[in-house]
Amino acid sequence: MKFLHTADWQLGKPFARITDPDKGAKVRAARMESIRKIATLAKEHEVDFVLVAGDLFDSATPEKSVVSAACSAIGEIGVPVLAIPGNHDHGGPGSLWEQDFFQQEAASLAPNFRILLEREPVELDDAVLFPCPLLRRHESDDPTAWIRNFDFPTLENPAKTRIVLAHGSVHGFDSAGIDGEVESGSPNLISLDRLPENEIDYIALGDWHGTKQIDDRSWYPGTPEIDRFPKGSGNRPGNVLLVNSRRNTATEVETIATGELGWHSLDFSFTNEDLDRLESELEERIGTKAGEDLLLLELSGSLGIDAAARLDRLIETLEARLLRLKLRNRTRLAPNEDEIAALSERPSDPLIARVAGSLISDAAGDDENAEIARIALRELHAAIEGQ
Repeated sequence: MKFLHTADWQLGKPFARITDPDKGAKVRAARMESIRKIATLAKEHEVDFVLVAGDLFDSATPEKSVVSAACSAIGEIGVPVLAIPGNHDHGGPGSLWEQDFFQQEAASLAPNFRILLEREPVELDDAVLFPCPLLRRHESDDPTAWIRNFDFPTLENPAKTRIVLAHGSVHGFDSAGIDGEVESGSPNLISLDRLPENEIDYIALGDWHGTKQIDDRSWYPGTPEIDRFPKGSGNRPGNVLLVNSRRNTATEVETIATGELGWHSLDFSFTNEDLDRLESELEERIGTKAGEDLLLLELSGSLGIDAAARLDRLIETLEARLLRLKLRNRTRLAPNEDEIAALSERPSDPLIARVAGSLISDAAGDDENAEIARIALRELHAAIEGQ
């Protein structure tokens, strides 16, 4: 039996920090397109069903247009799609899942979709699901606790694969983004070690946005379309999991890349006004593409006046080409020897030389006056160059 394990689609995520409306729309559209990639994979690998381990939507109140588009895309998958609510689109009385509009669109556009709102076994042809939906944004109790006391011998067919579907953080790994022991008071906390080891074949988790294996039978697939800048080498978003499982047999899991957009992070320190090296590193990550990447760029070190102007032009180009440039520019203006000479060694312009010398001295500081002096130096240099 084969199925696709995915989670954290978070359809309708606004990406409010992308200020260009056209670019923001493209990033949002990529999330919807990832569902169509899942449809292609489902057909290619002839899977029996698709599991969504929570957070299909980014909000408990998505726009109606997002609901319709999601249902249409899910309908294209062609095999049963079974999902639980996560913390972003939690269930409970009056939730999205109970509203007339969602039920209308799901019935019309996605008859293959089923949202699991009860903590009780769900029998499929070749598997039994143990769904653990979140019925509020923050659950104080372990949503998988009901499985610990379940009477497994009462199952109609004990030979079927048994799959837990849950959304939250697990002991030993904080799905909010911190490796290490999770505090006991954390919401939506899942205690994997308290689930009956010999009764469960696979645990399909959601909440952590990178692909991560927790143990032999427990995985986070991560979000199928990357939605944030990378947080360390161990964070691998932009995937779904192809799972091949059967009762009492080691489960085979294959990671399949589905992400379209590139989210990059670059921390660069200037040592020799080496803008060529910066451009080379950007070329490796982005190439000559436009409208396909987002970049977190952290810059430090010092640059001469001409080099700083060249950096400004490069940043202007990046802002045009990228879907988003998140810039942390901590570079300092430090005129090189030639620039200092051009500004301060001016026998025919003693006033300019004195002003330049004073600005060069003031610019070496770290206070607000130093920043003003650096701006004035650039303006003075530009004026002299333009004579």
